[in-house]
Amino acid sequence: MLFLKSTSVTKAPGIYEVDIAAKPPGKTFGVYMATDPDNPPVDVIAALKAAGFENTHSSGYTHKDRGKVLDMHFHKDGTDLFKGWKPEENAANMALITKVFGDVGITITPRVMSLAEAYA
Repeated sequence: MLFLKSTSVTKAPGIYEVDIAAKPPGKTFGVYMATDPDNPPVDVIAALKAAGFENTHSSGYTHKDRGKVLDMHFHKDGTDLFKGWKPEENAANMALITKVFGDVGITITPRVMSLAEAYA
């Protein structure tokens, strides 16, 4: 679940928050979005799916300000060990993620999770 201050402000239509994060060592990134279930970001979801990202988790909840939120996680397997991304896959996938979110006005900042966060 992503930390949301409010559900009254979106980063793009239907998107409250986006996190592009990888478990250590940080080669294979996932896309984590907090979305508005009543106004989903259909174009972003379609673009991610068209690029081979699978929706691996969806969980709804009501925010403390009473707004509805749907957390969505997307992942794409690579061809490296344990289905990780090889360097060229990383470059191509990150360029694609940057474009998908850039097209709706969101600048992404990829990060590597802490060990505690990654395996909680």
